[in-house]
Amino acid sequence: MKKKTSPKFVKALVLASACFALAGCTARVANPDDPLEGYNRAMFTFNEKVDEAAIQPVAKAYDKVTPLPLRTGVGNFFGNVGDVWIGGNNLLQGKLADGLSDLLRFAINSTVGILGLFDVASELELPKHDEDFGQTLGWWGVGEGAYFVVPFFGPRTVRDAAVLPIDLYGDDVWGIKDVPTRNSLTALRLVHARANLLGIDKTLDEGTLDKYAYARDFYLQQRRYRVFDGNPPLEEIDFNGARRKQDDAELFADTGAQ
Repeated sequence: MKKKTSPKFVKALVLASACFALAGCTARVANPDDPLEGYNRAMFTFNEKVDEAAIQPVAKAYDKVTPLPLRTGVGNFFGNVGDVWIGGNNLLQGKLADGLSDLLRFAINSTVGILGLFDVASELELPKHDEDFGQTLGWWGVGEGAYFVVPFFGPRTVRDAAVLPIDLYGDDVWGIKDVPTRNSLTALRLVHARANLLGIDKTLDEGTLDKYAYARDFYLQQRRYRVFDGNPPLEEIDFNGARRKQDDAELFADTGAQ
């Protein structure tokens, strides 16, 4: 004799199926930019612990005791030091006007601006740029590779992590021969930069469900924006997680067909 299926059993089966479907929908979707996510999350946590234990307390003390005019001077000084490497990379990218502008900024601020403590060049309408060797490679078509968190240095891509030693070599602070002076200036720059980020800590901790994913996505968006000088190619992501770039001509064709 064939048994009838209990209505309660059917309801329970439907409910279980719905729960499994919901769990599948809410599961973390693999990011095609982050195939090393397991390693990256662990290194992100490690860097955060180092920051909380050693860097953040010093940055808070620096922020509390340093007058704003002095902090502005410190920022201007390190920004001026970086203009030489920035100008060199602009020249390597074929952006002659920007490269010469960066070198002129350095000359003006190092003299009239008293070793870069005052940003006179910006008052003369010579804009500040932001370039490095990773951006230079990206400008010439070298792919960025996967997202990669470098110990102590933080977010990078594989391309930018690979050329990090070159960027450090081109950094005038790292190139100082006198070790105590080099270490003191490096520490000051690190603390100054960290103090400028103190305001976003609370926002990240309280306003995001996944701090790692937010930091990763923000970094990649900003990085692509800089590599392409504010005009990065648009991207599409299909339901399988594949990512492809869409150039301006294709985008125009798509919008014109609608």
